[in-house]
Amino acid sequence: MNILILGSGGREHAIAWAVLQNPKCDRLIVAPGNAGIAQIAECAAIDILDGDAVAGFASDNAVDLVIIGPEAPLAAGVADACRAAGLKVFGPSAAAARLESSKSFTKAICDAAHAPTAGYAHFTDLEAARSYLAKQKMPIVIKADGLAAGKGVVVATERDQAQAALDHMFGGEFGAAGSEVVIEEFMEGEEASFFVLVDGETVLPIGTAQDHKRVGDGDTGPNTGGMGAYSPAPVLDAEVARKALDEIIRPTMHEMARRGTPYQGVLYAGLMIEDGQPRLVEYNVRFGDPECQVLMMRLGGQALDLIQACAEGRLDGIAPQWAEDHALTVVMAARGYPGSYEKGSGIHGLDALEESASAMVFHAGTAARDGGIVANGGRVLNVTARGETLAQARDAAYAMVDAIDWPDGFCRRDIGWRALPQDA
Repeated sequence: MNILILGSGGREHAIAWAVLQNPKCDRLIVAPGNAGIAQIAECAAIDILDGDAVAGFASDNAVDLVIIGPEAPLAAGVADACRAAGLKVFGPSAAAARLESSKSFTKAICDAAHAPTAGYAHFTDLEAARSYLAKQKMPIVIKADGLAAGKGVVVATERDQAQAALDHMFGGEFGAAGSEVVIEEFMEGEEASFFVLVDGETVLPIGTAQDHKRVGDGDTGPNTGGMGAYSPAPVLDAEVARKALDEIIRPTMHEMARRGTPYQGVLYAGLMIEDGQPRLVEYNVRFGDPECQVLMMRLGGQALDLIQACAEGRLDGIAPQWAEDHALTVVMAARGYPGSYEKGSGIHGLDALEESASAMVFHAGTAARDGGIVANGGRVLNVTARGETLAQARDAAYAMVDAIDWPDGFCRRDIGWRALPQDA
């Protein structure tokens, strides 16, 4: 098979790495890719937000399967353009991608599907939002309605903080994404991620993970796109997963199909779990990042079989085969992230690492320069390892972190803490 992956982050590096382990893959192209991806696949400079350009490139290169990594091309309708050109595509239509690109749309779908989630109100006007906020108790959650690269959410513990979040969002901090705002009830509990594949009809669970959104140890500081993750997530046990499927995910998928916008692709349900009861925090219409890295590390080459079956409507005849193992990834980020940071600092020591099916450094924001690797983003490396226990996976990942020479980078040192005994 000739396969085209769209994207340039750690998620896409991990997908590419897994796809290449499957003998079905004859040629792999990633657009636009990054310095790490360029070491294992062809990279192509095309505009991944231009559906016609992507479809034309895929047709010209005899691509058998297009895998869309990030949310922006999905929201822009790239999957629609590729399907219209007769291509097999992994990723939902623009209409179905509204489950991520509009938080108010998702809330309306949950209302129609009777899916348990936080109480909310939706605003297009700052003064109306301020008036509503004045009557609410703290803590409260303020969300930019549109896509904001994982940063458009503020969990406010004080009213002044919530008010500032409203001012920033309506003031243009997140561009068009913040022109509408959702104010949500704060939900108590432990958050985890549930991943399923959907082919329009069949819903197939493929794994669980838990990520760490806050920038600092102990879940402190501002939200980020994710500072690390591990899989599986113990809090999302078999009974919680059953409830999430029966009460949240399947009813949502039925409602989407009823509206004439059936879902096809991976669906990431962010769940808040309290006393064994899940409630929906959010949907993402693509693999999470960095959750994808730990899922791919555990799935390996079978990931391509699952993705292909999803794209071809054959999920009812396939299931993932899981080993009894664990995976953990640590995000190395540029100093200053998620605020302002410098690009171009050199990263050394990567060539000396012993990478394998159980230990990989996935590149997220890197570039090649003068024969070396430099930082080219906020989240730069995803140092990922697998082990028989989560403690083994953690120790292996941090051993690689400590072998990387990058003075301008930093990471959290407590990834996996919720699932590990204090003395592990």
